[in-house]
Amino acid sequence: MANLCVMDLTMTNSNSDVYVSLEFTPNPNTLKYSVNRQILERGAMNFLKKEEAVRLSPLAAKFFDVAGVAAVMLGRDFVTVTKTEEGDWDLVHKSCSTALESHLQAGLMILTAEAIENDGHKGGNSDLESRIKEILDAEIRPAVAMDGGDITFDRFEAGVVYLYMQGSCAGCPSSTATLKMGIETRLRQAIPEVLEVVAV
Repeated sequence: MANLCVMDLTMTNSNSDVYVSLEFTPNPNTLKYSVNRQILERGAMNFLKKEEAVRLSPLAAKFFDVAGVAAVMLGRDFVTVTKTEEGDWDLVHKSCSTALESHLQAGLMILTAEAIENDGHKGGNSDLESRIKEILDAEIRPAVAMDGGDITFDRFEAGVVYLYMQGSCAGCPSSTATLKMGIETRLRQAIPEVLEVVAV
């Protein structure tokens, strides 16, 4: 799934330049903002409620101040913003790009101490679960991150892998095809014990 870059927004000050590239994603309710800054060291953090964002990420919390924002996902060098059905993209985009630029330009905190302390992968540590996570981290997550999404492991029970679909993957029209024809096929090929993959 290729992204379509619709514009580059160049933000500058005397110290350093912040470059923000706005991209469409396969999900019509989600936009991806790629930046020339590291936001997270690895992985992604998904926020569905302002209260959680306020507790864990001052950057994510700013997006929830924008009318029409339903979810925010922070990636290694991008932010994905999902709007409500009623949200106006013109307003959401203008406000979110301004919030992102000003936060990064000022060098403000991305994550709180609590978020950094609690960093880690969810789920158990059995050999099968470790193999599933390795495939997800090495092959699946980098591919979906290109489209502003993330897929994380929840658990493995009775042959079923349960995954979280985040960012542009959540609610995306093509997410079912990605889950079944892409991820499920790959995991079943690599790990015979895997019978099915479902979204949580």
